[in-house]
Amino acid sequence: MNTDSVSKLFNLDGQVALITGGSRGLGLQMAIALGEAGAKIMLTSRKAADLEEAAGELRSRGIEAQFIAADASEDSAAQTVVDATMQHFKRIDILVNNAGATWGAPAESHPLEAWDKVMNLNARSLFTFSQAAARASMIPNRSGRIINVASVAGLGGNPVEMTTIAYNTSKAAAINFTRALAAEWGKFGINVNALAPGFFPTKMTVGLLAEWGVENVTKAAPLGRLGNDEDLKGATLLFASAAGRHITGQVLAVDGGVSCVVGG
Repeated sequence: MNTDSVSKLFNLDGQVALITGGSRGLGLQMAIALGEAGAKIMLTSRKAADLEEAAGELRSRGIEAQFIAADASEDSAAQTVVDATMQHFKRIDILVNNAGATWGAPAESHPLEAWDKVMNLNARSLFTFSQAAARASMIPNRSGRIINVASVAGLGGNPVEMTTIAYNTSKAAAINFTRALAAEWGKFGINVNALAPGFFPTKMTVGLLAEWGVENVTKAAPLGRLGNDEDLKGATLLFASAAGRHITGQVLAVDGGVSCVVGG
C-alpha cells in the first residue's frame, strides 16, 4: 500500500496562508503554526504597527511573511487584501478567518451600532473574505482550505452573568456558515471547517478573566486550565493540511473540555 508519511501529510511547503486578525493572540499563534509547517504568510489587521511587529516575529523564525493593514469589517477590505496577496504570492491556499470583536451589554440596552460592529466583523467578514479568496484562487485551482474561528460561545447560550448576545450570535452564525459553505464548495475541492476556542488569555478576554478570576474559569474546564500559546497550533495544521483533506463542515472545540460539561 502506497501512503504518504505523516510528516508529508502535514507539510505546507509552497502554500500561501492569509490570516485575518493575524497580528496578535490566536491569529498570530495560527500564523506561526502554518509558517513553521512551510506556508508563506500574509497577515492582515487594522494596525500597521502591530502587523509589522508580528511579521518580524514570523521572519525571526525563518517564515516568509508579508502584511497589509485593513479593517475586515469594511466590505472593500476583503478584495483589497486578497488582491495584495495575489499580487505578492500569486495564490491563496489557506484562509483563516480570525478577525473578531466583542461587546458586553445587557440585551435590553445593547446599542444597535455595537450589534452591527460585532456582526459585521465576526460574521459578514467571513463571507466577504471567503468569497474573495475563492474567486481569486481556490475555485480556479480547485483546491483550498478555509478555517473560520468561531467560539464555544457559539455552541450554546450564555452563563447568566454574561451579557455578550451579539458575540454569541455571531459565533453561532460562523458555525452554520461553515457547514453551509462546506456543503456548497466541496465540488471545488475546498474544505471549510471551524475552530471553537474556549478561554485563551487574549486582549479580548483579559477583562472577563479579571472579573471572573482565572481560578474560577479553569475550574469549569475538565482539564483545569486555560488555553495557551501552543494549544491551537495542532488543530489549525490539521484543518489546513492534507492530513485533514477528508474533513469538511466540522467544528472542533479547543476548550479544555468545557463544552462537554452538562450545563457548561
